[in-house]
Amino acid sequence: QVQLVESGGGLVQAGGSLRLSCAASGRTFSRYAMGWFRQAPGKEREFVAVISWSGRSIYYADSVKGRFTISRGNAKNTVYLQMNSLKPEDTAVYYCAAAPLWTGNRSAAPTRLYEYDYWGQGTQVTVSS
Repeated sequence: QVQLVESGGGLVQAGGSLRLSCAASGRTFSRYAMGWFRQAPGKEREFVAVISWSGRSIYYADSVKGRFTISRGNAKNTVYLQMNSLKPEDTAVYYCAAAPLWTGNRSAAPTRLYEYDYWGQGTQVTVSS
């Protein structure tokens, strides 16, 4: 049974920070890219960031570039999203997901939902103004 479990969400004031974690279990994810998506009420799920299995390639959505940092643990089955300078528009449920086959070529970074095989249940992030 493959599981991705997110944690670290919560309520924070604008300008604050949160660190999300995603732990993968059930199989080795060392060859999977790990990504973060988010979904605000009434909106479609959108791409936030992705990191290659090696950790050497990273790609961000323009909306979070310079504020969010994605990383993965040494064992490759944990991924983090450090979120700084949070804005009310960052309020959403944040999901981690695993995508196969990304070699790290930025032009082919997996940013679409269908490119991901496994999903977590999500963690709520609320940013108050």
